[in-house]
Amino acid sequence: MAPTTTKQWTVAGKDGFDSLKFEEKAQIPKLGDHDVLVHFHYVSLNYRDLIIPKGKYPFPTKDNVVPGSDGAGTVEAVGSSVKSFKPGDKVLTLFNQAHQAGPISVAIVGTGLGGVIDGALRQYGSFEESGLVHMPTTLDFKEGSTLACAALTAWNGLYGLESKALKPGDTVLTQGTGGVSIFALQVSREPLPCRPFEAAAVSISTLGILQFAKAAGARVIATTSSAAKAETLRKLGADTVINYKDNPDWGEIAKKASPHGLGVDHVLEVGGPKTMAQSLKAAKPEGVISIIGFLGGMSKEQPSFLECLNNIVTVRGLLVGSRLQFQNMNEAIDANGIKPVVDEKVFSLEELKDAYQYMWDQKHFGKLTVKIDAAPKL
Repeated sequence: MAPTTTKQWTVAGKDGFDSLKFEEKAQIPKLGDHDVLVHFHYVSLNYRDLIIPKGKYPFPTKDNVVPGSDGAGTVEAVGSSVKSFKPGDKVLTLFNQAHQAGPISVAIVGTGLGGVIDGALRQYGSFEESGLVHMPTTLDFKEGSTLACAALTAWNGLYGLESKALKPGDTVLTQGTGGVSIFALQVSREPLPCRPFEAAAVSISTLGILQFAKAAGARVIATTSSAAKAETLRKLGADTVINYKDNPDWGEIAKKASPHGLGVDHVLEVGGPKTMAQSLKAAKPEGVISIIGFLGGMSKEQPSFLECLNNIVTVRGLLVGSRLQFQNMNEAIDANGIKPVVDEKVFSLEELKDAYQYMWDQKHFGKLTVKIDAAPKL
């Protein structure tokens, strides 16, 4: 018998973390023909989760939504028409539920999990079959829960623009030690043929890009704020590390650190207005800056569109990635033995407010996870 109730959190209002409300026995709707009921085991948090209850998220949201876009769990039951999944399968949630393949659209932006559509911070949740993917076989549920937003954003940033996709020998610039940036580092780690005089840089949440870039045979230039984090980045494979607190003009330094000082080809920008000027300085002519966040906050002091012309760069905005990209990324994760970097601190579902505050205070390293329910022994 499938469960009929679930523990869950909802976001009621925009008064900060006090807007998070816990329900002990929320009703689980009847499963539709194309629906899959998932029993969640782990959820990882993103900066987006923290700013939705603060009313600062720029994309669509709804009142009383169940938060959390990045869930990993086991299929509990399936509708009569479901073909891709069966009970017992290990699955992950798709960030934008309608983004199956190809370019994103306005309609797709309105299907964000944990923003408009009820998310993963609950014991059980039903999703359309197309809103899930199989979890990589080489990862456990805690590791798998980190992929839906940070990892897929890193993957899209490096490979989403096909004409300028990351290639061996490129140089990747990462920003900070968040989930996206570390993923980007690891994917570059495979010893693939290297053309040392080509440079590409990605400025993003460092721990995601770092993984992907290294697996692809790329060089990595990373920025961070402390000596301890710098040492960890070097252990993870970063070739050059720049302390941006000691070197506020880190864009020029990154450019000089690229082969022949020509600058970087790809910048994945997570800081937003406060770091964009440095990203422009780091980019080489015909480089690409992919904007995926604004961790540095909002500011009126930011470059104008004219700077794109002055620096001869392409600037693109991206919102995570498609289901097809997710599936391709998971194959690469299994093939390369990539393991997400996960913070040692794990919170329970009931401790969600504490988890939000822990992440808001920037006490985490890598991805921060919430344990929902123990996985069944299959």
